[in-house]
Amino acid sequence: MKSKLNKALASYSRASFSPVKKLILTSVLMVGLVGCANMSVQGLFSHYSAGMSESRSLAQQGAFSEAIDALPLGAGGNVLDEMERSRLALMAGDQAQMHDALNLADLAAKEQASQAVIQVSEGFNQVGALATNDNALTYVAPSYELGFLHLYRVRSYLEKGDLQGALVEVRRAKQIQEDAKKLREKELTLAEESASEHGISDNVGAILSRYPQSSDLLGAVQNAYLFYLSALLYEAEGNENSAFIDYNRALAVVPNNHYVADAAMRVAAKQGRKSELKLLERKYGDYAAPAKGSAKLVVLVEDGFVDARLGWRLPFWVTDSNGNVESHTLALPYYAQSRGTQPESFSLDGKRVRLDALADVNAMARHALNEAMPGMVVRQILRVLAKNELHKSISKNDESGLGSLLTSVYNAVSEQPDTRSWQTLPARASLYSVYIRPGKHELSIDGKTITVNLTPERTTLLWLSMASGEVVDWQGTLGGV
Repeated sequence: MKSKLNKALASYSRASFSPVKKLILTSVLMVGLVGCANMSVQGLFSHYSAGMSESRSLAQQGAFSEAIDALPLGAGGNVLDEMERSRLALMAGDQAQMHDALNLADLAAKEQASQAVIQVSEGFNQVGALATNDNALTYVAPSYELGFLHLYRVRSYLEKGDLQGALVEVRRAKQIQEDAKKLREKELTLAEESASEHGISDNVGAILSRYPQSSDLLGAVQNAYLFYLSALLYEAEGNENSAFIDYNRALAVVPNNHYVADAAMRVAAKQGRKSELKLLERKYGDYAAPAKGSAKLVVLVEDGFVDARLGWRLPFWVTDSNGNVESHTLALPYYAQSRGTQPESFSLDGKRVRLDALADVNAMARHALNEAMPGMVVRQILRVLAKNELHKSISKNDESGLGSLLTSVYNAVSEQPDTRSWQTLPARASLYSVYIRPGKHELSIDGKTITVNLTPERTTLLWLSMASGEVVDWQGTLGGV
C-alpha cells in the first residue's frame, strides 16, 4: 500500500500542497528527528567515511589493534561493523577476535537476508530516511562484500583444519551472491517505478548521466579470487568436476592469469577432457604435466586497502507547483579515480617470481556503487523535494522566521551521502603457483621471510595478507596434486 508521504510527493509538480499534506510533511521531519534515536549522530550530520577516517589512518600506519579500537561504534550496523573488525583483527594477527567478528557478521547477515526484500521495498517509503538521509536505512551489503565475508570464513575453517566446513562456506558464498544480485535487481526495478510514479525520471536520468561510470568488465562483477579458492578446495576434496568448473569460471574473469589456466589444463588432462584441453592449449600453450613426486605451492596474496567512498554534491533543477524553477543539491557518494597498480612480486629461494592478478576489489566496489546509484538518486530527489516543501510551508506563516531558519539549517546539514562500504578489504588479490621439489623453501616478500615445508604429491597453500608494511601469513597442507 502506498504511503501518505508518497501520495503527497507524487503531486509535487502538479498541484499545491493541501493543509493535510503540509501537516504530513511536517510530521516527516518530526518522525525523522525521533527516528534519529536509532541512528548515530554521525549518520545524521556526517557520513561513514568521515567516521572511519581515524581507524583507516591508523590501519595505514600498521597500527591495526589501535585501528580496531578507533572503529566508529554502530556506524555501519551489525553486519558492516563486524566485517570491518574481522579484517582488522586478521591484520593484527588476532585470530580469536577475527573468528568472533566473522561469526557475528554472518549471524547478522543471515537475519538481515530474511528481511532484505522488505527493507529494500521500504527504502523508497521509509519516513525516517525521507526525513534524514540514506544512512537511516539498514545497510545491505552488496554481493562482492558478502563474497569476501564467506571467503574469510573459508580461511577461518582452514585455520582450524576443517576442509568440509570451508567447502560449506564456498557453497554458501555462491548462493548468497546470487541472492544479493536478485535483490539489487529488485531495488533497481523499484527505483524505476518510484521515479516514474513521482514524475522525476528525467531528473534521475540527468543526475546519472553526470555520474562517473564503473568498469563493466567481468572482473568488476565476479570474484575470481573466490572461484579459484573454491576450485582449489574442491580439488583437495577430490571433486575434480566441480574444480574444473570453478577454475574455468575464474579463468573467464582473469583470462591473463596463467596460473589459473595451468590449473584448468591440469584438471582437464587428469579427467581426460581432450576437447577442453585442446581449447586451453590453443590459447595458453602446450600443457606440461608436473614431475612425479613433486609438491605444489599455491600463494594467495592480498595487499593494500580498498578505496573509501567520498561524498560530493550535485545540483539539479525542478519546476514547482507554481511554475518556478528551483535549484537543489544532492549529496551522493563516489569513488575517486584510482591508479591501477601491478601485483607485488616476491623471491622464492632467492629467485624473483611473478604474481598474476586475481581480483581488483576497487573495481568491484565501484561497480556495486553504480548498481545502487539509481535507487540512491531517486530517494535523494524525493527527500530534497519533501524537505523543501516543508521549509516553504513553515516559512509561509512563520512571522518570527525562527521555524524557517531551523528547517533551512536542518535540511542543509542532514543531507549526507551514504558512504558506507567495507573499507578494510584489500585493494587487490594476486596468485602464484608452482610445482617444485618437496622439502623446505624460503619465500621473501616486503621484507619478511617465510619458510614453507612442502610435502610430496600434496598442495601447500600459503595465504598472505599485506598492508602498511606488515605481512600476516597462514599456511596449510591440502589434498593431493
